[in-house]
Amino acid sequence: MNECFTSFSVMARRGVALAAAVGGGGVLVVCCLCWCGVQPALAAGGGGDGGMRCKYNAMFVFGDSLADTGNICVNKSAAATLLLTFAQPPYGMTYFGHPTCRCSDGRLVVDFLAQELGLPMLPPSKRSGGDFRRGANMAIVGATALDFDFLKSIGLGYPIWNNGAMNVQLQWFHHLLPSICATQPQGCRAYLSKSLFLFGSLGGNDYNAMLFFGFTVDQARNYTPKIVDTIITGKLIAMGAAEIVVPGVMPVGCFPLYLTMLRSSNKSDYDEHGCLRPLNDLSIYHNTLLQARLTGIQARYRSPAPVRIMYADYYTMVAQMLHAPTRFGFRSGITACCGAGGGEYNYEFEARCGMKGAAACRVPSSHVCWDGVHTTEAANRLIAGGWLRGPYCHPPILHY
Repeated sequence: MNECFTSFSVMARRGVALAAAVGGGGVLVVCCLCWCGVQPALAAGGGGDGGMRCKYNAMFVFGDSLADTGNICVNKSAAATLLLTFAQPPYGMTYFGHPTCRCSDGRLVVDFLAQELGLPMLPPSKRSGGDFRRGANMAIVGATALDFDFLKSIGLGYPIWNNGAMNVQLQWFHHLLPSICATQPQGCRAYLSKSLFLFGSLGGNDYNAMLFFGFTVDQARNYTPKIVDTIITGKLIAMGAAEIVVPGVMPVGCFPLYLTMLRSSNKSDYDEHGCLRPLNDLSIYHNTLLQARLTGIQARYRSPAPVRIMYADYYTMVAQMLHAPTRFGFRSGITACCGAGGGEYNYEFEARCGMKGAAACRVPSSHVCWDGVHTTEAANRLIAGGWLRGPYCHPPILHY
């Protein structure tokens, strides 16, 4: 987050940096029980180009920049031009060889999940003329769980948070259903019940909107129950979703964007790894509350047609990679791969990745952190493997 204009400009710059750099917070995957033949490509560090073949009809994704495969570039808003640094090189350098509007050097977690499950990489839902019968991606950079009208009501109605909140993405999906289901003889609900849904990440940008625009951590924490309750509304279940995996939010207090722009003069605010303790405590509170709410939802949908809900632990895996990168095969944890070489963490707002003066490190796969807030393709591969086979999803998505 004349004198008033100066104050707003500082806050707006922080918000833009956040939206451009951050994915946010929670993931919902709907996964149907299926018969799988597994080749452990992800676990072995392979490319993820189709290790398993499950009988999923399709895969549908909702979320923010951790999952956006191009909607922000198709569905440009008034603020989008400020966020499109990731539409510039060196984004996309590792796998695609050019920017694809993914916030990484290559593939995202959702890409690895799709490839491992024998599904195509998902087209952005806002792309005109797309074939969405095998899946669609509604995720978009800057997405929030809370709707934009509510954010406006608490003084956070800035355009960067109006790209496509959770309720808007659900509307986008609903509008696609006729074309998705028209050729399905078993009917739409049956088709969706045998599809994989990734719902998230959502929630992180709600906190970003608050923390970067003047709220304290304690003030943001007051909205956690509302954010979590919004995420678990169950609307996908009502449409026919059968199995759901919901990851929590990231340990944002360990990422360069936050460490740079929300730095503290109080040494006690930093843990032994150099991460901002209050921000990580907020993430832990969110995740704890989310798990408790999911337990209640699971109990409610045990019969007659059971819905299976799994919690994916984004926080623990990413924190471990950032704290002990060599354990996972990385050389660098918290420091960003892509930046202009400034600051303690290779993150500067005026020279962030994709802007003039910024460049990628020589080997992105040696880093956990790509641009100061998003993870590298190499880290995304490990995250996907941890969700598919464990131990970072409870229980794992795959069943042998």
